[in-house]
Amino acid sequence: MKELRIAAEVLERLSHNQDALRAAVEELAKWVGDRGASSVVGNVNGALTTLDDNIDAVRQGIAELVAASVKQ
Repeated sequence: MKELRIAAEVLERLSHNQDALRAAVEELAKWVGDRGASSVVGNVNGALTTLDDNIDAVRQGIAELVAASVKQ
């Protein structure tokens, strides 16, 4: 179904954006940490861990949408 494929493509782009934002935030956290704000770095790393914990489920959902769109 075309709608499933479109949804999968949009979610895949959002996943790529999430990866890019994660990398940027990680760089900023390193910069902040180098200046002594370890509590901020800890908070950022906690948020980055949440992104890491969820990315596999997001990618699996995208793969399922792609597979469902091919079947139809």
